[in-house]
Amino acid sequence: MKIIYSKHANDKRILYAFTKEQIERAVKLGATTKQTDGYLASYKELRIAYKKLDKKIYYIKTIYVG
Repeated sequence: MKIIYSKHANDKRILYAFTKEQIERAVKLGATTKQTDGYLASYKELRIAYKKLDKKIYYIKTIYVG
C-alpha cells in the first residue's frame, strides 16, 4: 500500500500527532463510506477522506478527529 498525502492532510497528521502507520491502519481497517469524490474511512477517533488512485495507491485529502 502506498499513501500520498496532500499538504493539508500531512499538516493535519502532524497537528494531531498521528503516525503514518496509524493512518495506514485506519485506511485498511476503518469503516468506509463512499463520498462524492472518494471515500471516508472511520477508525476509532480518526476520520480520513481519501481517493484511490490505483489498486494500491491512496491519496489522503484530509484527516480529522471526530
